[in-house]
Amino acid sequence: MPRGLDHIVHAVRDLDAAAALYRRLGFTVGARNRHPWGTHNYIVQLPDFFIELLTLAEPDKLGSDGFSILFGAYTRDFLTRQEGLSLLILESRDAGADEATFRAARVAASEVMRFEREAKRPDGAAVKVGFSLAFAEDRLAPDIHFATCQQHYPENFWNPAFQKHANGVEAVAGVVLVADDPASHRDFLLAFTGAQSARDSDDGFVIDLPRGAIEMMRPAAFERRLGLPAPDTAGGARLAAMRFSGRALEAGRQPVLGAALLFEAR
Repeated sequence: MPRGLDHIVHAVRDLDAAAALYRRLGFTVGARNRHPWGTHNYIVQLPDFFIELLTLAEPDKLGSDGFSILFGAYTRDFLTRQEGLSLLILESRDAGADEATFRAARVAASEVMRFEREAKRPDGAAVKVGFSLAFAEDRLAPDIHFATCQQHYPENFWNPAFQKHANGVEAVAGVVLVADDPASHRDFLLAFTGAQSARDSDDGFVIDLPRGAIEMMRPAAFERRLGLPAPDTAGGARLAAMRFSGRALEAGRQPVLGAALLFEAR
């Protein structure tokens, strides 16, 4: 069964400034959180999807394995080159099964990794949130990490109060990737998503998911269609944009710290 979009990481150098920018764009942004391997984040929630604004704030906490490598050191290295969208994460019902599927397809990048942290409810009460991730690797896209995420305490994480945004955004509609040769990424993305097929387009292809879609296109097509610069693909495919929808949303596009936010009225 195909996996829907779960969340996307927007790697930034100045985390507080990025959170303030998202707030100015009309998003509700949560509190600052800290991970034991040195990354800090802010969360922007939508129904069953979130944006994770992320930076490496405490590099001295990096270890030599697990999340320190695939999350912390990766973010550090990504930010030495650019800001932008760095991880694409899909929902998981069973991270262990996802790892086995990835290994069978020869795209696995890790064993299942689990972590938990304390979170705060709007009333200030402390609760536990926990996640298990299975990472996959597209060797032609070193500037994108891919994973699935299984939530262990979803009732403590999702909060409708955090999912109301002044800009009218109600849901994620999809993500856009760019690559010089979109077709070379098709097999990986099908294995990663669990989808049976992709829809061809003049500029690349689209994979429809239970929540949102993944669209892959060439950089020139991205710039022609959106009127915004595409990320540099000299090192491989890149995550270029997030698409959002809403009934009262004003259609438009906004470049934000190495990424593009696309707003579409329903």
